[in-house]
Parts: sequence; C-alpha cells; structure tokens
Amino acid sequence: MRSWLQKSANVIGGGLFLTLFIVFVIQVTARFGFNKPMAWTDEAAVILYVWAILWAAAFVVPEREHVVFDLLWNSVSQRARQVMQIVGNLMVGGLALWGIPASWDYVHFMAREGTPVLGVSFMWVFLPFVLLLAALVVRSALAIWNAVRGIGLEAELRL
Repeated sequence: MRSWLQKSANVIGGGLFLTLFIVFVIQVTARFGFNKPMAWTDEAAVILYVWAILWAAAFVVPEREHVVFDLLWNSVSQRARQVMQIVGNLMVGGLALWGIPASWDYVHFMAREGTPVLGVSFMWVFLPFVLLLAALVVRSALAIWNAVRGIGLEAELRL
C-alpha cells in the first residue's frame, strides 16, 4: 500500500513538473520565437511551480534527502539523539498542526477570488500549502514514534 501511494505521489509530482516544463517551453517559444507573449503561460507557470515545489516537499522527497545540519547530531549519544528527534519533531509537527486550521480558513476564504487571467480559484492555488502542513504532521508523528522505539537514531556521514 505504501509503495503504491509513493509511486502515485511521484507520478503526480512528475506530471506537475512535466506540465510546468511544457508551459515554460510554450511561453519561451511564443515570447521569443513569435514575439507574441501569452499572459496565461506566466500565470500557469507560477501556479504549477507552487504546486510542484510544495507537492514534492510534502510527498515526494524523503526526509533523509532534505538538507540538514547534522554536526551536533553526529557528536552526541544515541539517547541525546532520541531526545533531539522527539523534541524537534514535536516542535515542527506541533506548529504545523497548529497552523492547519488558520491556513485552511484562509485557503477556503480565497475560494471567492480567482487568478486574473485563467480565473483559477485561489483556493486551488494555495491548497498544496495545507497539504504540506498535513504531511509535516504525519511525518513528525511517525518520526516521534520511531524515535521512541529507537529507530533511525544512528549517526550518519552525509556527503
């Protein structure tokens, strides 16, 4: 089940990026090839960029691939790493959980407004931020659970 969900998230993320690339090529071709810039490509590129970045951060890029500063992590005992993992994820997950209701209220409020050219509801433009917050809550809860069980606390040499 998890593998299927990860593959689906990867396909969606790849589709978003591919669509962004196609819109970008259309935009460049129209602007520089035909000297006829198209407003919809600028707007679509911005929306797709927001979606691609937030979708990837929430569902595609695994936690071990995110940028980390692990000098302190590698220099402390396993017990200290366990405390650091629990406290850090309580802060990140707690703040994300705390931010979900207000973020959803704002996203839902923005449903009444649309983008200037395409008319896409701003609710759909900003929705991936709420998804990112929800993913942070779930990832933090899983990381806390693993830390309590002593999983994933090894010191690593990252290059």
